Amino acid sequence: MIYTLTLNPSIDYIINMENFIPGNINLTKSEYKLPGGKGINVSQVLNNLETPNTALGFIGGFTGDFIKKSLDKKNINNNFIEVDGDTRINIKMKDSSNESEINGNSPKILSEELEKLKEKLKLLTFKDTLVLSGSVPKSITSSIYKDIMDTLPHGVKIILDAKDEALLEGIKGKPYMIKPNNHELGDIFNVKLKSIEDIIFYGKKLIDLGAKNIIVSMAGDGALLITPNCSYIADAPKGKLINSVGAGDSLVAGFTYGIYKNLDIVEAFKLGIACGSASAFSENLCTKIEAEKLLKEITVKKI
Repeated sequence: MIYTLTLNPSIDYIINMENFIPGNINLTKSEYKLPGGKGINVSQVLNNLETPNTALGFIGGFTGDFIKKSLDKKNINNNFIEVDGDTRINIKMKDSSNESEINGNSPKILSEELEKLKEKLKLLTFKDTLVLSGSVPKSITSSIYKDIMDTLPHGVKIILDAKDEALLEGIKGKPYMIKPNNHELGDIFNVKLKSIEDIIFYGKKLIDLGAKNIIVSMAGDGALLITPNCSYIADAPKGKLINSVGAGDSLVAGFTYGIYKNLDIVEAFKLGIACGSASAFSENLCTKIEAEKLLKEITVKKI
């Protein structure tokens, strides 16, 4: 089974308008609400790929209830821990020229609630894959992903998609794959990455720190797969960017699906790019048909 963990889920409130004017009363052109959070997005794409999975994490209040009911409606397994306080709401606003985000604060996670999560995770086996994805609530230490990896049964395959301290701490747990984008990778080392060679150089530094494999996404410029022995580059398929929200999570979902189905790591990499691009070219998270169509356009070259 594939499990996804979202420590900091949200309702994503998507607002479209013609032209946002600060200080004025602005009317929306359209709006909709979605269950959000990086791990939850991964679960939804895995579901679209017809792969059973279970979403884990913390939810609370009427907003948490919305997330659970939304996943139930899509027949996505979930086993959340309920907390006091409301799950946050993130506003994603798009007009003719800009995309802006306002992210809410997460509810407080108590130590006993964290222990409940760890007890659930101890039931995983060597046949399972766990996706640790997204930001860490302020009430939880930034070493949480590393702490979780230390308590898991031997053999559970870990995919880690985090930023900043959560990523640096998590790498110490030796995850199978991490997925920073090129800007996040540069921020880790406080450098500006100017070339593919730069990205590979600093990516291998993260392998030295504990990551087994790395995918570095580069938006419209494609992505890099860096392994201990080889590096590969893939161009992004051509298409019109419609919605960047969830594209990186879709890449993670496609890659995780491929690895879980025992595909070669390069083929899983290709599938990840196809899913990420398909979501970027759509109003919603990608479907299996959309991803399979783009898969034919992707070429991977060994560097």
